[in-house]
Amino acid sequence: MSQLKLGLPKGSLEKATIELFESAGWLIKPAARNYFPEIDDPELDCSICRPQEMSRYVEDGVLDAGITGKDWIMENGSDTILVCDLVYSKVSRRPTRWIVAVAGDSDIQSIQDLQGKKVSTELVNVTRRFFAKKGIDVDIEFSWGATEAKAVSGLADAIVEVTETESTIRAHGLRIIHELMQSNTQFIASREAWNDPWKREKIENIALLLQGSLNADRIVGLKMNVANEKLEEIVAILPSINAPTVAHLHNQEWCSVETVVSEEVVRDLIPRLKRNGAEGIIEYALNKVI
Repeated sequence: MSQLKLGLPKGSLEKATIELFESAGWLIKPAARNYFPEIDDPELDCSICRPQEMSRYVEDGVLDAGITGKDWIMENGSDTILVCDLVYSKVSRRPTRWIVAVAGDSDIQSIQDLQGKKVSTELVNVTRRFFAKKGIDVDIEFSWGATEAKAVSGLADAIVEVTETESTIRAHGLRIIHELMQSNTQFIASREAWNDPWKREKIENIALLLQGSLNADRIVGLKMNVANEKLEEIVAILPSINAPTVAHLHNQEWCSVETVVSEEVVRDLIPRLKRNGAEGIIEYALNKVI
């Protein structure tokens, strides 16, 4: 049997990735101290590795496909196929940001003030290319962790670090002086796998269902009964992807109306539907929207 070698990210993205695959239809069972989780699909062979290394393994063909950040693909300069972008967070759909930050009491006000200064970061290659393009000569030092503390303690004049909400940056008393780049999670494939018809179809099928699951995030289905004389009035206030589904009930002067709406809309929409004559309103969760 043919198998697709799939890389899953270790660390902060691991739990969200497993949950995403579960909502898309795959059950992944991680094992303690084991980098090869079980998955209920005999056509998939899963491995867990750090996002920082994923694109290298995919480019080299060790993995056929994998999930990692755009930032680490750029850092490694990997030549891979972008299958699709993925957004995990159910709280925020903002991309992550790599920013340049300094201590709150630093005299440095702009990136030009970093000429001849030391910058600490895990994203060394991207940072080096950025400052070279700006014509600013800086000493870039690789950070093994606790990067924020290095600017506060004076071990570095500035840091380049990733953030989404800026809460950790502010908690360390740091001040952002520039946004280096934005990044998001990506599903990538090796060129060799992409040129294999069976593997490419499997990769595309996975991408379709993952995106379908993400599209269903914060979207719900609404179903209700509406009297025929109220139908046009109800349909006029219902949002939908194309148009609401309307079906006549058996031997009744009523219709069943169904649509999908954002969770942010439904809280105001349901009372309005009720006031306009809809009855038996049902709200239900969606697994996928494709």
